[in-house]
Amino acid sequence: MKKLCIFDFDGTMFDSLTDVANCFNKTFEYLGYEQLDLDFFKESLGGNVDEIISLILKDNNSPENIELVKNTYEKIYNNDFKKNTKLYDGILEVLEQLQNEDYILAINSNRNPKSIKEFVNRYASDINFIDIQGHVHTNPSKPDPYGVNTIMSKANVSNEKTIYIGDSLTDIKTAKNANVDCLLVRWGYGVGDVYENEYPIAIAENTEDIIDIVKNC
Repeated sequence: MKKLCIFDFDGTMFDSLTDVANCFNKTFEYLGYEQLDLDFFKESLGGNVDEIISLILKDNNSPENIELVKNTYEKIYNNDFKKNTKLYDGILEVLEQLQNEDYILAINSNRNPKSIKEFVNRYASDINFIDIQGHVHTNPSKPDPYGVNTIMSKANVSNEKTIYIGDSLTDIKTAKNANVDCLLVRWGYGVGDVYENEYPIAIAENTEDIIDIVKNC
């Protein structure tokens, strides 16, 4: 029986793609770079912000350019209300039910932890996450298992009693590197043959499936 549920943030709990893409394109417009369509950002999300920017800049991905784009993007993103970033329908009810049934909840993401907490406080303030692990430069980012291992240690829960819930290949690799079961969700930003991967124990077609899978795995 599982005891600890670790959720990815972007594409699993929150639909954030539109605001991320809009703020990146505002950054590119300001700096004189070409703007990109939504599909490109969907395929690029999953890494930390430096990795995403490096993919976007391609041959122009010098450390100086990456730092310039990152600093400009962060200023634009932080000053934007991000009105399109919201919990997926049904996720709050899933979190409430898991919490009511005494599962321990946590978040592991490559997003800045301050940003994660902003949205959690705005949309899921009644959920008691034991830990929120986001990407900071002093720690390795997903798919390194650092965040998952830190959460399991804080919760005092073994990997056998932990399940990682995500939407992308990065999440699958993270769960595998931490030696925990992975539940993949269908509604996020998974692309290509990610749903054919053999590592996840199941795929949630809708949010209600999360409860059944967690309780029966």
